[in-house]
Amino acid sequence: MFVLWLVLLTAGFLLSIAVNPFAALPIMILAGVLLGTGLLSAVLVVVLKPLLVRYALARPNARSSHKVPTPQGGGIAIVSAVFLVTFGMFAALELPRDLLLTFFILAASVVVLALVGAIDDIRPLPAGPRLGLQVVAVATVVLVSGVRVFPEWMPLALEQTLLIIGGVWFVNLVNFMDGLDWITVAEMVPITAFIVFATLCALTTTPLPIAFVAACLCGALLGFAPFNKPVARLFLGDVGSLPIGLLVGWMLLQLAGTGALAAALLLPLYYLMDATITLLRRLARREKVWEAHRSHFYQKATDNGFSVLQVSAHVFGLNLVLAALAAMTLVWPSGAVQVAALVLGAVLVGLVLRRFSRPRVSVPLEVSR
Repeated sequence: MFVLWLVLLTAGFLLSIAVNPFAALPIMILAGVLLGTGLLSAVLVVVLKPLLVRYALARPNARSSHKVPTPQGGGIAIVSAVFLVTFGMFAALELPRDLLLTFFILAASVVVLALVGAIDDIRPLPAGPRLGLQVVAVATVVLVSGVRVFPEWMPLALEQTLLIIGGVWFVNLVNFMDGLDWITVAEMVPITAFIVFATLCALTTTPLPIAFVAACLCGALLGFAPFNKPVARLFLGDVGSLPIGLLVGWMLLQLAGTGALAAALLLPLYYLMDATITLLRRLARREKVWEAHRSHFYQKATDNGFSVLQVSAHVFGLNLVLAALAAMTLVWPSGAVQVAALVLGAVLVGLVLRRFSRPRVSVPLEVSR
C-alpha cells in the first residue's frame, strides 16, 4: 500500500505536466519538496524515537486498538519537517511580507496545538483548557485568513463564527479518528496530494504557496508512514493529530474560498461522516462525549473481523474516489454537478460505514478430497 501511494503521486505529477505543460518547473520543485520533507520526517523520527520510548509511551487499555505499549509523538517529526522545509522554501522565494506574516501566524497557531497535544500525550489535560486553546488557535487562523466561503448576504461575523465552530470540530475529529495504524496517512495523503494536483493543473485558483505547504505535509506523512505501518512501531499522538487537523482544515478553507466548497467537503467526507454520526449517536445515548471510547465505525470494523490494514485500505480507496468526485466538481462547476457529487460521495461513504458496522463474512475454504 505504501508503494501504491508513491506510484499514484508520481502518476499525478506526470498527469499535471500533461494537463499543464507550463507547470513542469513548479512540479519539479514540488516533487523535490515532497521527497525532501519525507526524508527529513523519517530522519527526525529515528532521532526522536528513543526519547519518545522513554517519555511518551502509550499503554493499551480497554478502548485502545493496540495490544502492546507503543511510543507516541511521531507528530513532532511531521510538524517540524513541514515548517523547516516550508519556511526554507518561502525564504528562497522571497514572498510578500503580508503572505509571510499570514504563514507565521498559521505556524504559531499550529505550534500552540502541538504543545497542547504534547502535554496531553504525557499527562492528560482537562477538557476545558484544551478546548479553549483549540478555539483560540482556530479563531486566529480563520480571522487572519479573511476567506469568504458563504454568500455575500451572510453577515461576516456570522460566517466567521460558523467557520470557527467548524474548524474546532474538524481539529477534534481528526484527533478522534487517529486511532488506528495508517488511518491518518490514508486520509490525509489523498487530501494534500489533491490540493497540489488541483493547483498545478489550474483546476482551482488556490495560491501556489499553499500547494507547497500541502506538498510538505504530504511528504512528511509519507516519511512517517513506514513507522506507523501495521503493526505500528510509533503513533502520531495528539502532538501530531491536532496540528495536522488545523493545517488540513486551513488548506480546505483556502480551497473553499476559491469557490470550491463542494470539493472542500468531499475530500474529508469519510472523516466528517464517521466522526459526526458517532458523536450524534453518543449524544443520543447521553454519554460523556469527551471521554475515550470505541464507537467509531473504523473501530467497529476491527471488532467485526477486519484487519487494521483492510480498514486503512478501505479508507484510502474511498478517498481516491472522493478525490475524483472533487475533481469533477472543479472541472464542471455547475450547481447540479456539485450537488450530484456530494450526494454520491455521501452514499459511498455510507456504504463503507455500513460495511464497517457489520461482521465481516469469511468465505470458507473448500476442502479438497
